Amino acid sequence: MKISLGSDHAGFKLKERVKALLKELGHELKDVGTFSEEPVDYPLFIRPAAELVARGDCERGFVFGGSGNGEAMVANKVHGVRCALCWSLESARLSRQHNNANVLSIGERLIAPDLALEMVRIWLRTEFEGGRHIRRVEMLDAM
Repeated sequence: MKISLGSDHAGFKLKERVKALLKELGHELKDVGTFSEEPVDYPLFIRPAAELVARGDCERGFVFGGSGNGEAMVANKVHGVRCALCWSLESARLSRQHNNANVLSIGERLIAPDLALEMVRIWLRTEFEGGRHIRRVEMLDAM
């Protein structure tokens, strides 16, 4: 799977850990930065990660920040992106199963690294249940 990655300085360490896991799992990655813990303006890195998903260059994306809130807000401004801010295994699973999220936002300051890695695994392997929900998601994408 092709996956985009984007973070600000507060999510950099977690992005790097997730990046290593994704490489280990055999995914093709497009990391748009940031590439250090030096302070940056997060939209400069989050929007390009989301745009890769919206254009179809990547099937899914991950964005990281201190809380993940700002990152989710920026990603969700990109037409065609359904970014879920998740905080547990269940929220990650449900964001795929019920909402067909194509970008996952995680806050490095709020989620333990091992939990975040397990959230990533679950999020990647959970399929959208489709059916009655798919029409609603397609309608939202058309707006």
